[in-house]
Amino acid sequence: MKRNIVIALLFTLGLSRISSQETNPAWGFKLSGFIKNDIFYDTRQTSILNCSREGHFYLYPDNVLYDINMNDVNANPGFHILNIQTRIRGDFTGPDAFGAKTSGAIEAEFFGTSENDVNGFRLRHAFVKMEWTKTSLLIGQFWHPLFPAESFPGTISFNTGAPFMPFSRNPQVKLTRKLGRMTLSLTAYSQRDFTSSGPEGYSYKYIRNSGLPGANIQIRIPAGEIFTSWAGFDYKTLRPELKTTANVETDATIGGFSVYANTMIKTKPVTISLMGIYGQNTCDIAMIGGYAVSEITDTVKQFKTYTNLNTANFWIDLSTNGKKIMLGIFTGFSKNLGASDPVSGAVYGRGSNIDHLFRISPRITFTEGRLSFAAEMESTTAAYGTMRDDGRVINTNNVSNLRFLISTIYKF
Repeated sequence: MKRNIVIALLFTLGLSRISSQETNPAWGFKLSGFIKNDIFYDTRQTSILNCSREGHFYLYPDNVLYDINMNDVNANPGFHILNIQTRIRGDFTGPDAFGAKTSGAIEAEFFGTSENDVNGFRLRHAFVKMEWTKTSLLIGQFWHPLFPAESFPGTISFNTGAPFMPFSRNPQVKLTRKLGRMTLSLTAYSQRDFTSSGPEGYSYKYIRNSGLPGANIQIRIPAGEIFTSWAGFDYKTLRPELKTTANVETDATIGGFSVYANTMIKTKPVTISLMGIYGQNTCDIAMIGGYAVSEITDTVKQFKTYTNLNTANFWIDLSTNGKKIMLGIFTGFSKNLGASDPVSGAVYGRGSNIDHLFRISPRITFTEGRLSFAAEMESTTAAYGTMRDDGRVINTNNVSNLRFLISTIYKF
């Protein structure tokens, strides 16, 4: 804890020193962030498998868990208060380089890097950006290209609509080119805090050992002042094992692709954002899905082939644009579409025993100056069941949780 406090203070003081001492007009610096307090009450339990950071990053409720008297232990409420989303950011501008305008950003928070590091000071974004007339290049850690950074839901909850929408930050290289009114982006990325599942649990090693970065291509299409649309394709390759359980080297990999489209409709009174995603092996972006062993091709050497678990996802978010009072509502739906090939072995991922998820969460925010008070009611239902060998889930039972959230946000 002392180490984290010292790091945070040095970070703040260092940025302040840069701001106060730099007089060259070619340089610029802006410090921003917010202090956020979340108070939440759940009608049902949620384990570390279905949320993170003591329930703060909430995905969906736990399945039924019976005691010896056939009482559902998970049908008990929970209450917590957390401030770990408190955040600080520094934005920089500097002299031109290689004919481009240069800028950069560093953003961090107290969310920690794991469940054992709650309150820990962790990196969110850290990137440099170069901008020419029609081309820009971003290098560093930023939102995963599947995350709709220009049109994401305005939920009060830190989950920002996950697991119905992609949520991840990744080290990456992103090249963007203007094509008339449209823009085309190409991104190569790795994994750090948000990772894929595999034989050794969640780890960055599976994509690293494949020898290939994840790849994304996206096109942005504005249509006047009101409509903007995005569409794209994403592909990543994982190598789950370097050697089998029989101690034999293996080069088996699993590749998964996702296609997506989202639209933002922005008018003076309201903003509407919506997105649809077909995804394979999407557990690394905080969604349900993953992959599984489809066949053991050599029982002696334990060579395996793998199959993707596929999902369809849709969400829509509506928000008013008032300055003092803002109303909003988020709705999301995820559906398990099964496996590409029959499942015959271990399953790696999230929610493989869930047929579908549904959420609706209305919210209201009151703002005066830089201080906001917000309230949100989030109802999430998970249809738990039994996974067949085709990856689909049958004999489902709906389990629901109602979360009441009150937040205070002070921006600076």
